[in-house]
Amino acid sequence: MNTFMPTGTVYGVLLNFRAERDALGAQMDAPPYKAAPKAPVLYVKTANTWAPHGAAITVPSHVPEVEVGATIAMVMGDDGRVAGHVLMNDLSIPHASFFRPPVRFKCVDGFLGVGTALRTGGDAQGFTLEVHINGETRQRADFSQLVRSAPQLLADVSAFMTLAPGDVLMLGCNAGRPLARAGDRIDIIAPGFQTLTNTLIGGAA
Repeated sequence: MNTFMPTGTVYGVLLNFRAERDALGAQMDAPPYKAAPKAPVLYVKTANTWAPHGAAITVPSHVPEVEVGATIAMVMGDDGRVAGHVLMNDLSIPHASFFRPPVRFKCVDGFLGVGTALRTGGDAQGFTLEVHINGETRQRADFSQLVRSAPQLLADVSAFMTLAPGDVLMLGCNAGRPLARAGDRIDIIAPGFQTLTNTLIGGAA
């Protein structure tokens, strides 16, 4: 396995786990959209959010808890191909809107833990992961339960935008995202991947 950090744009995707989508239920039929999204719902994790494996991530002093968004991401190579996959910890400040997540909740400094190694090969359909907080298992995700499989997600995104070599496209986060607070250690564990570990620390008052 080779050491990895993003070199392009990192994109997150919402509502790509069936349980996450089902949990919203009737909310999708409410204004302003009045229907489930027909295309992938994307957002950008800007470069200021990237935190390597082992880094301490600062939680703003006014934020009591953060939401842990454990996922696996596709890393783009040449000619629109996937060069490999990497673990990511997509942290966010808890918020109500899944359709238009405000940047100030998603793009806080250090709010994207990035796995230390790029895994080449393997079928994303068979990936699974677990989130451990302070050694306790708090969430599991099975990537066979995606609304759009990895190839379908890539095809649907590529239909309206070009992903360049080095760009990263997350596969989505499962429902039931656990909450963590300053002082907690977060481990994201997946077979075939090196564990991604980050510790949360409190910000200045």
